[in-house]
Amino acid sequence: MDVVTSAYEDVPFSELLHHPATTTRRLDTVRALRLRRRDAGDLALMRVDQMERDATVVDFTSRLLAGLVRTGNIEALRQALPEALPWSTFLPVEDVDTLLSELVDTASGAVALENLAPIALLLTQWRHSAEIYADPALLSILTREPEGDLGPSPCPGRAGEPRARRPGRATPDRR
Repeated sequence: MDVVTSAYEDVPFSELLHHPATTTRRLDTVRALRLRRRDAGDLALMRVDQMERDATVVDFTSRLLAGLVRTGNIEALRQALPEALPWSTFLPVEDVDTLLSELVDTASGAVALENLAPIALLLTQWRHSAEIYADPALLSILTREPEGDLGPSPCPGRAGEPRARRPGRATPDRR
C-alpha cells in the first residue's frame, strides 16, 4: 500500500488531457485528484482501491452507529454528535433523537446501495433546520400561525383537468 500524504490535490482538467501518465502518477501520494474545469463542475479522480477503502470505512461507520443506537446508548451518541456536527447544538433535543434515527436508517440504506448521496442530502436538510433554530427571527417567522383565512385550497392537478390515474388501478364507476 502506498503512503498517502494528503487528501487531494487540485489539478487543471487540461493537465490530465495533455499529460495523462504524469498526472495519474500523482495518485501515488494523494488520495484523489480534484480536476478543475472552467465551464463545469469539478471532477474527482481516484484509484479504485482507494474508493473501496473509503467505502469500507463508511460501511463500518454506519454499522457502528447503528449498533450504538441498538444498544440503547443514545446519550453517548447525543454527547458525541456536537463534535461531528457542531451545528446540531441548535436543534431541540427531540430533533436530535430524530436526526440520529434517520441518520442510522439512511446510512444503512445508502451503504447497501453504494450511494452516499442520501446521507449528504439528509445532513444538508438537518443543517438547514439547525440554521433556522439558530436564528430567532427566522424561527419566529416560520413557526407562527398565519393570520386570517388563506382562502380555498385548489384540488391537485390543473383546473378543469381530470385527475391522472395510476397505472394498473381501476377507476371507480361514476354514475
